[in-house]
Amino acid sequence: MCYIYDTVWRLLDSRKRSLISDEHFRINQQIRAKEIRVIDDAGKQVGVIPTHEALRLAQDRNLDLVEVAPNAQPPVCRIIDFGKFMYERTKKEREAKKGQKAIEIKELRIRPKTNWYHTSFKLKRVREFLKAGNKIRVRVLFRAREITHLAIGREILEKVAVELADEANIEQAPLMDGKSLVKIGRPGPTKGGPEAARAVVRGARVAAARPQEPATAAPPLTR
Repeated sequence: MCYIYDTVWRLLDSRKRSLISDEHFRINQQIRAKEIRVIDDAGKQVGVIPTHEALRLAQDRNLDLVEVAPNAQPPVCRIIDFGKFMYERTKKEREAKKGQKAIEIKELRIRPKTNWYHTSFKLKRVREFLKAGNKIRVRVLFRAREITHLAIGREILEKVAVELADEANIEQAPLMDGKSLVKIGRPGPTKGGPEAARAVVRGARVAAARPQEPATAAPPLTR
């Protein structure tokens, strides 16, 4: 069963191989072609036969007829235990995913009034996250009328970008996210170094949010 693809691929030329569907399979009565090329459960080529005859062969062996190369001429089908085949396929996919490392986004939050000494101390931890393969979201949080002073937030993000230019490159330039100014960096040095990182931050278009004016009472109605 694990040789299903190898067996089918030997039947097709390199151009037809790219047409094999990995996601969906037609089985048994779902197969539409009148004639198909059949490979039995032992990997032996039965040849091109009518679909109804292939279905009978599969039923006689208490197995399924599965269309594995629908775009071939004629379509290629295997006589297999479809449930077992899908189990093995899912198992292989899970094993492949185990080798893939999930990328997390760590967030560094800074207030406009935060002392840079404390921020630079936090950047040491950020470097550890980057070396571990994680992305970094730097968020400058504004409160109340602080939102009108975006230049301060941009300056903070510029300093962070320059400081981390040897470890991170900017994936997302600064933009507003509610009452926050945010940028995202990913592992890997910035091409062009600190000056290039500075240019990306300075070149970002960020619109300041207008603070809400306090509500005023409506004038009394006059007769």
